[in-house]
Amino acid sequence: MAQLPEKGNAKMTCSNCRVECRKFGKHRNGLTRYQCRECKRTFTEPHNKPLGGMYTEVARAEEVLKLLVEGCSINTIERVTGVHHGTIVKILTVAGERCEKIMGKLIVNILVKDVQCDEIWGYVRKKEAHKFPFEKDDDSIGDAYCFVAIERHSKLVLNFALGRRNQATTDAFIEGLRGATAPHRFQISTDGFQPYISAITTTLSDRCDFAQLIKVYGEAPEEERRRYSPPDVTSAEKVPVMGDPDPEKICTSHVERQNLTIRMQMRRLTRLTNAFSKKWENLWAAYCLHFAWYNFVRRHQSLRMTPAMAAGVTGHMWTMRELLEAA
Repeated sequence: MAQLPEKGNAKMTCSNCRVECRKFGKHRNGLTRYQCRECKRTFTEPHNKPLGGMYTEVARAEEVLKLLVEGCSINTIERVTGVHHGTIVKILTVAGERCEKIMGKLIVNILVKDVQCDEIWGYVRKKEAHKFPFEKDDDSIGDAYCFVAIERHSKLVLNFALGRRNQATTDAFIEGLRGATAPHRFQISTDGFQPYISAITTTLSDRCDFAQLIKVYGEAPEEERRRYSPPDVTSAEKVPVMGDPDPEKICTSHVERQNLTIRMQMRRLTRLTNAFSKKWENLWAAYCLHFAWYNFVRRHQSLRMTPAMAAGVTGHMWTMRELLEAA
């Protein structure tokens, strides 16, 4: 191999002969080529690959990611930008890994007052009811629930977890929420999902007042039933579980509104389409990208700033490129 001694130095030295190489034209990608004066071997200057080994330009990847977070599908982005769908998925996974690191590094020890938790339903490859008998134990396909925790005042997404709607995923989700919040007393509200009780009373008993908002759904008459229409809520009961929660603050409306934002901005969660995720890893990457973009890049209309700015995590509104390069 040849070596460039220092950044900005146009000279290249052959690693075999230890003599200075001369310039030898251009590579087809525009990089300068060099030839050793002694052994006549040729070299190309080091490639700049900021996207984890990909040759895609950062500006092009940035354009792809902007379209992804605005609710465009993979095929739509391919038609608009001309980028191959395989490359788009690769850009998504690379960006998702970096966004996961950013969230894990910056969303820690946050001072919060009022936290709301909820789950949003999705699926990978096929719905749970459509799985074949030999697929019933395969958790990589079927229902995929994303647990989300949001701070009511700053609208900051504190933690999220993707998995089955069971005790194990709930426990992992609440463990992550503990790491994201400061050891200061706050209130937490959830729906009536029972695994929350065990997870929160075990993990957050030293720092929160906990209550559940249990909604009672009615059954519509036969002539008014529709396959995809949700039943009407007939009543809602506020149930204190731990500590001394303020009844006026027992609410899940803000996190449920966040669920609407997710479905509007993530094409994979749009109902009655063929844009659903085919791989669990891609769905996870899409969630990581969405929540990092929501926290650091997207200007919240009511706050007039990003949730990360409102929570004091950062002092300015990030760009998509900063999100790519921050990890």
